[in-house]
Amino acid sequence: MATTSTRVFVDCREMPSENNCSLRISGTPDEVVKAATQHAIASHGHKDSTELASEIRAALKPEAA
Repeated sequence: MATTSTRVFVDCREMPSENNCSLRISGTPDEVVKAATQHAIASHGHKDSTELASEIRAALKPEAA
């Protein structure tokens, strides 16, 4: 039996945004931080930084089972 990891999500609707993005990203914490950081850079014009990744990690919420 496979072990389950904690799944989390981050939702662009809960972040300040000029383009009213509605993307929601879910997965393991490391997956979500990586994908959300890439999305923030590509779609929202943020600069790649440890601060950006930290802000995203702080915004993670547990996904309901």
